[in-house]
Amino acid sequence: MADRIQQLQALLQSEPDDPFCMYGLALEYAKLGQHEQAVAWFDQTLAANPNYCYAYFHKAKSQADSGEPAAAVETLRTGLTRAKAIGDGKAASEIASLLDELT
Repeated sequence: MADRIQQLQALLQSEPDDPFCMYGLALEYAKLGQHEQAVAWFDQTLAANPNYCYAYFHKAKSQADSGEPAAAVETLRTGLTRAKAIGDGKAASEIASLLDELT
């Protein structure tokens, strides 16, 4: 996984505003259990593109996994609002399911 992180960081250097690379880094850190790093990269993803709905979903999972269920619920509520606003029904459904699990 370190190789993937290095590859994504190299891609990000050439395109520093690419939310796909940021999202990829966040997922890699989450897989490693480095949730603080993951959340930080999900935040950067959402700053670059607030419509990247699955970033809300996975950010909330990292928050819940690191013992922050209240923060996860807030993230999911924000993500659900955004997914509905842009008409992303699949993301809205998955976010709503995780929200139901956590509340």
